[in-house]
Amino acid sequence: MKEKCIREECIKAMGIYKENGDAMMNRRRLRELTGFYENELCANILPFWLERCHDEKNGGYFNCFDNLGRHLVSRDKYTWSQGRFVWMWSKLAASTCSTFTQKQRSEFLKLARSGRDFLYNHCLAGKDDYRCVFLMDETGTPKVIEGYDRLDMSIYADCFVMAAFARYAQAADDIQSYHFAKKLYQSALARLKDGNYSTFPYILPSRYRAHGIPMIFTNVTAELYYSATSFDPEYLPALKENLQFFSDDVLGNFVDKDNVLHEVITADNRFFTRPLGWHVNPGHVLEDMWFQAEAADILGRKNLIEKLVEITRKTLVTGWDYEYGGILHFCAPGGGAPQESQEIDGEEPMFKQLQEGWGDKLWWVHSEALYTTLLFYYKTSDPVFLEWHDRIADYTFEKFPNPDKEIREWVQILRRDGTPQEKVVALPVKDPYHITRNLVMIIELLSLIRNRSTV
Repeated sequence: MKEKCIREECIKAMGIYKENGDAMMNRRRLRELTGFYENELCANILPFWLERCHDEKNGGYFNCFDNLGRHLVSRDKYTWSQGRFVWMWSKLAASTCSTFTQKQRSEFLKLARSGRDFLYNHCLAGKDDYRCVFLMDETGTPKVIEGYDRLDMSIYADCFVMAAFARYAQAADDIQSYHFAKKLYQSALARLKDGNYSTFPYILPSRYRAHGIPMIFTNVTAELYYSATSFDPEYLPALKENLQFFSDDVLGNFVDKDNVLHEVITADNRFFTRPLGWHVNPGHVLEDMWFQAEAADILGRKNLIEKLVEITRKTLVTGWDYEYGGILHFCAPGGGAPQESQEIDGEEPMFKQLQEGWGDKLWWVHSEALYTTLLFYYKTSDPVFLEWHDRIADYTFEKFPNPDKEIREWVQILRRDGTPQEKVVALPVKDPYHITRNLVMIIELLSLIRNRSTV
């Protein structure tokens, strides 16, 4: 009885009420949340990038800033990040929220066009060779990574470019961009089938499979699907077939009987208990759960939502740091630190990151968690997801906003105790993609919740 009273008080404090048996946020809370997230996006995140990122001479964007955002340490351009910028500006230009003026949207689309043209002219490995180079200098000349001899170091870079062009095609009504995205997508599918691709900087031995591959292909297939509805409706059945394949791969092969989604499995789809196979990447799981929910909507598979909800619940419980707060970078399937091991074998650098960085707190993990918890509240009306949303928001907006008010954009990488650290995660860049994407989608989602509550 006591627990029930405490829970009801918690729900009341969050501005939730019961209507026809369902938990609903009240209208005041919805207005406050919308205003809060609009302010975070428009006053803290976007000003940093609008003032600093655009390379007006060569096109594309600069984002090799240090973690605190004080210094541009390189003018190199990572294809991975360039694609993310194009997607971001395109999304802002065509967002369904009422946050931006038409003048602002036009500016966003111009910025997107700059990156789109830069990538169109420079990102491919060769003429009609639809593989993306990994790194370019500021003019677009490809560069090799020290110690390697191939330019197409990561198929993830291809994915971010194809998503960018698909999204830009919709925002600008540009069929040429759609066809570029489609060719790149078909090339990437062929490379997946042949196994002829790399996943730098976290390359796995061939005996293993990474969750990140079917995860990101679920997302980019959905991006192509939305774009194809306008430009290529005959391709929609093939895209739906692909979308189901990647979604089934994630949920059928990487999720165990306890609803734990393992980040790495064997090449023949088995779980294994060595550290590399016996850990969870909570941020990836929480991000992928909204990818999978989006796929379920496209495919009309409403029956999957309950499964996605259970995976999300499990990940929130096991991924939370009950000592310091926040969501761990990596954790054991049952929570806490992954098991330690001296067996490095051929698994570096992914193994090294798992062992040394498991307690790090990352910006993108928390921004994804904010959106996913709110999304599953919208889909289920379960106040538990609002409780998690508030818990994550309390940590996020205490720890990540930059204390330097001249900068404001988030400090993106923290130690386990929440103090900033200068560290590279995947790419040596400061990345606005996750924060901006999640903030604008949260604002759009709050509008849907508000509209539902007034029906």
